[in-house]
Amino acid sequence: MDDTTGTLDEALQRLHASGPERLGRLTNHAPMAVEALAARGQGAAVHRWLDLYAPRLEDFPAPVEPITEGGLRAALGDPRRAADWIAYFRREVEARPWRDVLAEWWPRLLPGMYGGATHPVIRVGHAVRTLRAGPETGPRVAELAHGLGYWAARHHPVTGVLPLPGADRAEDALDAVPPISERRDGGFPARLARVRGLPVWADSVDGPDEARRRLAELVRAATHRYVTHGHGEATMLVHAATAPNAVLRVLPVLPRDLWAPSLRAAWTASAAVTAMYAPDAPVACRPRGTFTAEEVFERALAHGDEHVIKLTDTALDVGDEWALAAALHSMELSEPA
Repeated sequence: MDDTTGTLDEALQRLHASGPERLGRLTNHAPMAVEALAARGQGAAVHRWLDLYAPRLEDFPAPVEPITEGGLRAALGDPRRAADWIAYFRREVEARPWRDVLAEWWPRLLPGMYGGATHPVIRVGHAVRTLRAGPETGPRVAELAHGLGYWAARHHPVTGVLPLPGADRAEDALDAVPPISERRDGGFPARLARVRGLPVWADSVDGPDEARRRLAELVRAATHRYVTHGHGEATMLVHAATAPNAVLRVLPVLPRDLWAPSLRAAWTASAAVTAMYAPDAPVACRPRGTFTAEEVFERALAHGDEHVIKLTDTALDVGDEWALAAALHSMELSEPA
């Protein structure tokens, strides 16, 4: 459901005065959370939630120097250039259609979707959803520029990961992901560097329709898996589902020849997060009670945690009993805001 009251636009304008990160590396989740609230018919709660989150916001970072066509490669993946990249993409989306900008930059950015703990691609996915829902207002187009700029600044490819035997079904392939064998401490970049091998899954897919089907399968499997494995790391394992779902949301506006590469990148991201944070063993867990999707999202809003809101948003996309159970389980595992 699109927010037709202008509340989302107001919230985005308010947020665009803030940077994409805080405390040097943690992500500003507010743009993603408020988009989810508006999209799920909770526009009236957007500013109230944002008021609670506001103490975590930091000022927009200072620019270094304008990014030129000749300086793109050198600036890619430099987090100090976040303001420069956002300004670059704002110029781009003001000069030509946002779909054209996205189609040009998606294959450039896709190999580096692991930077920023996958949050940049998730932010882009939220921005694209609200643009597709319409109307294509200035703040919504600018939000896409902020997401792309954040992605370019945090662009970080994964290399040297060995292909391991996989499985045909996404759920079996996720079960086959080996946990990182070295110590399981540190932040996302440190753990990502310890991922040595991941199972092969859907590598042979090259048709766009099959790629989209497989991507939806991955999102469903990763969301369901949170019910039994989310206790490994309640916050970070959310991204095993929300990152591929962000890619799935973007597919309809991309050239079809980009769908299969998008599937492969999304799988690597989901599998890597699984390797980095999965618990030693699953827990027995069953769906509790019978709730409608609307009731589950209202509970997520009442809980208030931004990762709970985003996982619940993805769970509603999946839409089945186990997905809603994953959302409810995240509320049990996470501290309320």
